[in-house]
Amino acid sequence: MAARRSNDGPSAPRVSTPDLPADLERVTGFAPHDDLLGVVIAGLAGTVSAAHAHLTECAIAAASVDRLDLTGATLADVELDDVRAAELTARTGRWRNVRIAGGRIGTLDLSSAELDSIELHGVRIDYLSLAQARVGDVLLRDCVLRTVDLPNATLSRMRFEGCQADEVDTRGLTLRDLDLRGLEAVSFTDPAALRGATLSLRQIGLLAGDLARALGIDVRD
Repeated sequence: MAARRSNDGPSAPRVSTPDLPADLERVTGFAPHDDLLGVVIAGLAGTVSAAHAHLTECAIAAASVDRLDLTGATLADVELDDVRAAELTARTGRWRNVRIAGGRIGTLDLSSAELDSIELHGVRIDYLSLAQARVGDVLLRDCVLRTVDLPNATLSRMRFEGCQADEVDTRGLTLRDLDLRGLEAVSFTDPAALRGATLSLRQIGLLAGDLARALGIDVRD
């Protein structure tokens, strides 16, 4: 169900740059349940698990991994720079003031996560899952996405700028201040779930047939 939106348009996401120390200690890996503060984790490779770890004021740089497991991990003021991963899973994680810049991710699984003040900039993602996630203040800028899964997610103050996607699954979506004007999407699984979102007139024109069918209108030539 969509929340009521202001006549002034959608509120912009309140996104803060991760607050990182000027000098970060360099480490080469981390492990489940680690508690790290003020480090840069560089050169990760292969399969890496840091499930249920705590990362505060940290950076992950130039990783090239098959799988990075951050299930249940807590990230606060963290930057992921040029990460290349076949799979990055962070289900049930808690992220605050996190920025992902550049890189290529096959699957980014943030299902059932709690996200606050998040920016994705210039990332290529084949499959992004926010299913059942609670998302507030998120900005996606200049990202290329193939599939975006949002079923039963709760989104607040989320904006796309200069992004592309093939399919967006919106079933069961709850939203407030969702700005889709900067997302060129081929299709939405459930257009009726976009009630309350902001789209451009051009986007509405492209989606007219799907929107009409969602309203029970019989569309024929």
